[in-house]
Amino acid sequence: MTTSPPPSPDITPLIAIMARLRDPERGCSWDVQQSFETIAPYTIEEAYEVADAIERKDMAGLCDELGDLLLQTIFHARMAEEAGHFAFQDVIDAICAKMIRRHPHIFGEGEETPGWEAIKAAERTARKDGDGSALAGVASALPALLRAEKLQKRAARTGFDWPDSEGVIAKIGEELEEVRAAASAPEREEEIGDLLFAVVNLARHMKVDPEQALRQANRKFERRFRSMEAQAGEDFAALSLDAKEELWQKAKGKERAGASG
Repeated sequence: MTTSPPPSPDITPLIAIMARLRDPERGCSWDVQQSFETIAPYTIEEAYEVADAIERKDMAGLCDELGDLLLQTIFHARMAEEAGHFAFQDVIDAICAKMIRRHPHIFGEGEETPGWEAIKAAERTARKDGDGSALAGVASALPALLRAEKLQKRAARTGFDWPDSEGVIAKIGEELEEVRAAASAPEREEEIGDLLFAVVNLARHMKVDPEQALRQANRKFERRFRSMEAQAGEDFAALSLDAKEELWQKAKGKERAGASG
């Protein structure tokens, strides 16, 4: 006895809702006025909210945020269809073709095949823009920390990289001295950027995800700062810096005691 495959999810209601919202005569005035450029920040924000729900292990929230992120895809596809570029079905067809193309060992004949990165590199070379750089395709709209890491990884594949982390640590010291020596606001901005880029390089060499490391540092700072506020009550802002430092040390001590308990 054979079983029938489960029914495919029906996305047509969502597509129809977006088409109605974008209708110039009967739609929502806000939705009608939007463009790729105005919607892009919302798309990025929704992706971060998906990541936040995952980090909080909030599965109900994740379901909701994934819907919001899917809506962003539908929104962009609808605007593209209105302009005659492509439709949502083209988005589906393109990603299906890409996943099959990048997994020939799964969907092909099982012969020895180039790796994922080699296939992606061949795709970049074949693009109409003709950009054959090893850095081609690293989106400029990525968060700066993530983009720095991706640019460094791409460069490293060509052999342009420090042989070990000691060279990167020395580079960080050099960049820090250049920050100290900077004499103007533009110079300081440039040198601090170089310093941050070098720190990302160190994280990469030490196989640490810099984004995750910074997120953890943010959470730790927020947790300790909130503990300081709780200890001081409403008078926190009026305390001297020395008093605040004492509260900070107490917050650290409590945290460490809790971790070892």
